[in-house]
Amino acid sequence: MTTLGVVLAGGLSRRMGGGDKPLRVLAGRTLLDRVVGRLAPQCPAGLILNANGDPERFGAFPGAVVQDGVAGNPGPLAGVLAALEHARAHHPRVEQVASVTGDAPFLPLDLVARLDAARRGAGTTIAMAASGGREHFTTALWAVSLADDLRAALVDRDERRVGTYLARHGAVPVAWPIEPVDPFLNVNTPEDLDLAAAVLARVAEG
Repeated sequence: MTTLGVVLAGGLSRRMGGGDKPLRVLAGRTLLDRVVGRLAPQCPAGLILNANGDPERFGAFPGAVVQDGVAGNPGPLAGVLAALEHARAHHPRVEQVASVTGDAPFLPLDLVARLDAARRGAGTTIAMAASGGREHFTTALWAVSLADDLRAALVDRDERRVGTYLARHGAVPVAWPIEPVDPFLNVNTPEDLDLAAAVLARVAEG
């Protein structure tokens, strides 16, 4: 199926001390650049970035910057909704959207292929990544046909918990190994950034 990728970067990054977490630098490259480098080859329809505020600060991003279409910073589901509605409006051939966070520099290169196979195999509208016994709710593949239902969940029912929405739609989890590195390691704090640098050095040495 034709897939559009969205990098979710609408968070407030409180644990990182504020600012745009995806623009933090890891070994000479921003986290966002690393995410784009791993996700872009998997998404034939290209990538978009979900972020609020002045889009100019993401001038190096190779796609459109799309803001939340729901007021009040309702969380990652608003970013997913923005991507689904953008796909429906601007990419009529796109049938699904792959969402990732902008702070995960080690994303697997088979992410979309495995999520797509699982989603189609299970006959569900959503497949999500998992590793180390944890499900990663915002690293997922979403059918564009969910757009109206997701808007109703956010606007009419004020449903903001990603896990609740995924459970209601029977999202199928797809697990990846965590060795030699957890591909979904995300950088939330300065300490996490140091850990990611150490992991990167270890993988390079190996």
